[in-house]
Amino acid sequence: MVRLENVLAPAKLNLFLHITGVRSDGYHLLQSAFVLIDWYDVLHFELRPNSNQISREDLTQVLPERDLIVRAAQALQQAAGVQQGVHIQVEKNIPAEAGMGGGSSDAASTLMALNRLWQLNWSSARLQQLGLTLGADVPFFIGGTNAWVEGIGEQLTPLTGALALPEARMLVVKPQAGLSTSAIFSDPNLKRSKSCATISSFTDSPYDFGCNVLQEVAEKKCSEIKKLIFFLKQRKFQVTMTGSGSAVFAKIDDAISDVKLNEVLMQINTEFIGSKAKICKVLSVHPFLDVR
Repeated sequence: MVRLENVLAPAKLNLFLHITGVRSDGYHLLQSAFVLIDWYDVLHFELRPNSNQISREDLTQVLPERDLIVRAAQALQQAAGVQQGVHIQVEKNIPAEAGMGGGSSDAASTLMALNRLWQLNWSSARLQQLGLTLGADVPFFIGGTNAWVEGIGEQLTPLTGALALPEARMLVVKPQAGLSTSAIFSDPNLKRSKSCATISSFTDSPYDFGCNVLQEVAEKKCSEIKKLIFFLKQRKFQVTMTGSGSAVFAKIDDAISDVKLNEVLMQINTEFIGSKAKICKVLSVHPFLDVR
């Protein structure tokens, strides 16, 4: 029995998100900075050497029958002409409809894991091309580093070396309510012509840059987001929504004590029933790249 155990699929945050225009096909042109955080889904893969069947077992919550994990496995199997199958167990922890990229990250980790399990030796670039057919965020997770993002999400500039971000901790909170990405991007009140930013201006102050232009529309569609942001701002946090919501985050100042953070977490659990709050670290590299 050949298995890959405890393959981590990290969530991401958008440190900012600007829309700079709309393509003729309706896709929005974006500028953003994506960072990986240590809020993980966990996947386990068991090779089926004598069968081409792809199956999934949900260990924590029930997922749609043909979610991005299954679709990613099927896409790679077909593209590479693989005759073997796989059984995938999923521990789902990243909230859905949060703007944290959980589904895309699962798909990316599936492609990377099966590339190894099936001994395909595809390059990251080739996996990213396939990943883009599954979702605009998938190539980012396969790239494995924090990145400056443009286009519809497929143009990635790694934030490494001289562009690497300083270490940081984030308070990340997902209210009980979620938001549909399509509902946000189709809203007529969404501002779609933010002026272009530059990487150099961003890296001068990466954790205090720009805004999320989706946030104003999201707050109108989901009152919990607005209430949560107000709640955290009262406690001196600089809060931003990530992606198309509904999760929000704030960089934790070094001066804030663990006692104070624990108090805030308890207050969130009391005030916002059904929410999920976590103290997260910004990662410099995808955990799967550390074990290649």
